[in-house]
Amino acid sequence: MGPNVKGNPLYISVYLLIISYIFGEFILPKYPIIYIFNLLGIFFIIISTIIFFSSRNAFYAHDENPLPPSDTDKIIKTGIYAYSRNPIYLSFVLFHLGMFLAFENIMYFLCSISLFFWLNNFVIEEEEKYLKNKFKDEYIRYCNSVKKWIFF
Repeated sequence: MGPNVKGNPLYISVYLLIISYIFGEFILPKYPIIYIFNLLGIFFIIISTIIFFSSRNAFYAHDENPLPPSDTDKIIKTGIYAYSRNPIYLSFVLFHLGMFLAFENIMYFLCSISLFFWLNNFVIEEEEKYLKNKFKDEYIRYCNSVKKWIFF
């Protein structure tokens, strides 16, 4: 059995997108931002989609299941995983942030912060405990050479 993660991060991310859309479009006011930030948001949406699919494909190329509670036999260190230990989660947060910038909906921003906090403190924490117990020194070396989220 894999790490003891409560909830599926993909489902949570999608539910937050739906909630953000409903509250941000029909209940909360919009806050206009500079046009260049709208373009940056579209760029983030495109990049996050590319990151997500390249991360997922890396799992499938190594015959691994990308769902958090699944057991694993190897640490994926190639491709996008050479730059970030959690690129799928990075893509979720980046997508929400891109939606905020592109559509000026403050709920996407609030949900991106909440999603980042939940992923970082509850999902990744459990996964890292599991991987440290299973792979010991190999995983510690990987953690020392690759950042959790591309920049930190």
